[in-house]
Amino acid sequence: MPELPDLTVYLESLESRIANRRLLRVVSLNPFFLRTAVPPLATAEGRRVQGLHRLGKRIVIELEGELYLVVHLMIAGRLKWYDRQDDKPPKRIALARLEFEGGALAVTEAGTRRRASLHLVQGKAALDAMDPGGIEIFNSSLEDFRRALLSENHTLKRALTDPHLFAGIGNAYSDEILHRAKLSPIAMTKSLSEAEVERLYAATREVLREWVERLRAQTGAGFPEKVTAFREEMAVHGRYGKPCPVCGAPVQRIVYAENETNYCARCQTGGRILADRALSRLLKKSWPRSIDELG
Repeated sequence: MPELPDLTVYLESLESRIANRRLLRVVSLNPFFLRTAVPPLATAEGRRVQGLHRLGKRIVIELEGELYLVVHLMIAGRLKWYDRQDDKPPKRIALARLEFEGGALAVTEAGTRRRASLHLVQGKAALDAMDPGGIEIFNSSLEDFRRALLSENHTLKRALTDPHLFAGIGNAYSDEILHRAKLSPIAMTKSLSEAEVERLYAATREVLREWVERLRAQTGAGFPEKVTAFREEMAVHGRYGKPCPVCGAPVQRIVYAENETNYCARCQTGGRILADRALSRLLKKSWPRSIDELG
């Protein structure tokens, strides 16, 4: 799922291409993509783009007349820009095509599940109602961060990825943040010391800022083409079994549902290997308890 760094670069790339341009036509290519009926989608056509911003993990295109196109890419949704109006995305993954003065924006989604969505809403109040309410990390003080983090007692992994607490952080960057902060993904929020809260706040800002800068440099003047949750430069996310860049120990994981948590046992959990809900039950006494037992 595109997270804050990826969405920031998407928005910056769109800014130079569609800001102050008219939206000429919206072509819905999948009946499940559009989630609103009022106002009609055709209402957006012919209106000028007045702004672009992020609402949590959603991309908002603000149009004249307080109309807002809100795109949520979910896990497999992606954006593709075409300089020529007659260029089109592959039919099997295309969800919609937004034609602007100067080019076209396609929304695609790989796989068979259709989770990505488009909402067209009228008025600022309707847009605000879609905001999950999580704080924006770069606009928040340490006290704001502490208040959000400690508002409920969850594991750190769950807290960081909760859109009602923090905006724009998902599975991938939460792994990177916790590795940078040297904190266990299953540590409970209310068990943290003041120093650990401060370390997590600093790590969250550092990791997100570094990745925004890295993705900007990779994209340059082009449009983001390889938006993925798995990148070679990441420290732990998606790197199960590979060496931790800090200590060299093999990266571990906890698998659950469709997600997994990646972490370094030596850097984050005092050498303890965390139980995997499925595999540790299967192996029982054979399940290694520490990183040293793997050696």
